[in-house]
This record gives sequence, C-alpha cells and structure tokens, in this order.
Amino acid sequence: MEFQRRKTLNALEERLEYRFHDLALLDTALTHTSYVKGDGRASAHNERLEFLGDAVLELCTSEYLYLRFPDYDEGAMTRLRAQAVCEGALYQVAREYGLGAMLLLGRGEDHSGGREKPSILSDAVEAVIGALYIDGGMEVAKGFIMRFVHNSVADAMAGRLIKDHKTMLQEYVQKRHMGQIVYELTGSSGPDHNKTFTMRVLVAGETAGIGEGRTKQEAGQQAARAALIEFGVIHAAD
Repeated sequence: MEFQRRKTLNALEERLEYRFHDLALLDTALTHTSYVKGDGRASAHNERLEFLGDAVLELCTSEYLYLRFPDYDEGAMTRLRAQAVCEGALYQVAREYGLGAMLLLGRGEDHSGGREKPSILSDAVEAVIGALYIDGGMEVAKGFIMRFVHNSVADAMAGRLIKDHKTMLQEYVQKRHMGQIVYELTGSSGPDHNKTFTMRVLVAGETAGIGEGRTKQEAGQQAARAALIEFGVIHAAD
C-alpha cells in the first residue's frame, strides 16, 4: 500500500477511534467497483463488505429500537428503522466522516461526481461497518453505529431526513428479493404549462402503487410512497 494511501486511512482510523489490525480491510471498504472493473488497479471492491455491513447495521439498529421503544410494535419499529438507516441518513454519516474524498473510484465515476453520489457514499458507510465487524468484532462495529443511529432515529421521528420514497422502496424490495421495480407513465392531463402526470410502480410485474404529480419525477415519488404504504413500511400520514 502506498504511503499516501496509508496516511489517508490512518487519518480515518483516528476519526473512527479504532486501529485496524488489517488496514487492507478499510482500504477495500473504500474501493468502489468502478475502480476495479473499469481501471483494474485493485483486485477487490467493497460490495461484499457492504453486504455484511448492511446486515450488522440492521441488527444493531433493530436492537436499539427494541430497547429504546418498548411500546412500539413490529410495524412501527420496521418503519422507523427503514427511515433511520435509509440512503439519505447514511449519506449524512459519510459526509461527516469525509468518506467521499477517500474513495477509490474509476476515472469515469470520479469525473461524473461519484464522490458526492448518495448511493455510493451510503454503500461506503455500510462497507466500513463490515470492515469494522470483520477486524474488531460486533462490539467495535456496534460502537461506530451507535455514534450516529441515535441522531438518525431522532431525525427520522422529527421528519428531518430527506424522504426519497423511490430509494426507500428500492431498498425495501432489494433486501427482500421481491423482484424488479418498474415505473410506468400511465397518463397526463391539463395544458402544457400545467400538466398532471400519473405514474404507477410495478414490483415483480404487479402494480404496487399509483401516484400523481406536476412532474414525472414527482408522480414517481408519489407512486413509490403509495407502494410503501401498501407494504406497511410507512403510514399514510408520513
């Protein structure tokens, strides 16, 4: 490992308050697939660590909610967890720790603003959690998670997190292997300067939600929100 890269990772260790036994794990956690597949400058990327970190994050957050809110039923805890560890929440964690500047990205991804993409940064947080778990065990990983999950839950309860319903639906469907998500424009009405669009979202070929909006993007968000309500992830009042 090059001296400058080791120096960068050592600085992150200071912020994480943990010294890795195998620093290569942290390096891999911050290596995007584009760096490996596009440029071939590394042999491992962070997707496996992300997979593991996602599971550890879900377990630790579930335990926190179970102990913190003894009166909440399964549905309430599921909805709160989905919001507290959504892409937007993890994106804020990544920015707090400066992970964007530390990522190894392929040239194309880097030039297209990959260091600021919420999807890439949130995945990096989960990969770091996976690396902490492998290197130091559950207590080390949990210690890192507990530094931000309390605030994430509080933000979710106060409605301070960005509610990207399409991302929330994608995360929910992917984790449960429910099938492909497809958005379809089913209609539009009104004059050109004031149109209303109607979109529907299908999961595994079945209509899961329908939404309307002044733009196609807004209609898609409303369709995703309707699907989340149908699946019981959020309430209609959320």
